[in-house]
Amino acid sequence: MKKLLLVVSILSLSTQLFAQTPPKGHPNTSGAGWKPLFASDLSDAGYPKGVWSMDEGVLTATEDKAIWTAQPYENFILDLMFMTADGTNSGVVVHASDTTNWIPNSVEIQIADDYAQKWADSPGNWQCGAFFGHQAPTKRTVKKPGEWNRYTITCQDKMIYVVLNNELVNTIDLSQFTSAQTNPDGSKVPTWLNKPAANLPLRGYIGLQGKHAGAPIYFRNMKIKVL
Repeated sequence: MKKLLLVVSILSLSTQLFAQTPPKGHPNTSGAGWKPLFASDLSDAGYPKGVWSMDEGVLTATEDKAIWTAQPYENFILDLMFMTADGTNSGVVVHASDTTNWIPNSVEIQIADDYAQKWADSPGNWQCGAFFGHQAPTKRTVKKPGEWNRYTITCQDKMIYVVLNNELVNTIDLSQFTSAQTNPDGSKVPTWLNKPAANLPLRGYIGLQGKHAGAPIYFRNMKIKVL
């Protein structure tokens, strides 16, 4: 019995250390513990009917309406592929405690066509890989519209790590974002993000933003592993 408890403790500690160590690249999602984020027929997803569809493994939307997991998650690794079009502005949403009014009640990891002038000229914390409205990515690694990108987003307690195309582009410590007006770097928080990120619940639904700003977004190979 003592040996069994010791093994369980070691495995638990290994999982914690893995998640708390900033990832250097993408994980092997064919291993144990990984599962699809959504069923292929979207039967386990929450979304307005007729907006989202899956065709040959590619998920897309016709309107600016998000699609949500059926269950909330807390600590996890999310791995997916996305492809932008000209002018795409979308996002991966985590820790959403309210899917109806999700914008101030969640964390959004930005997806954007940074090659479009509109987004290239926007603040850094509005660009691809950003903690939207709060913290810019450290580098631009998003590919041009029409090419597939890979995202790995690791959520472990107050820490979120964002890997885009095999490079760590953002390390987010939510506990630092204690103001709804000003970010730790002195930049202004958008007025519609009116709750301090540090105070948001860490258990919530995962969502994908739809056809926002008039341009489509495409997803595939969406997998999740609970930590």
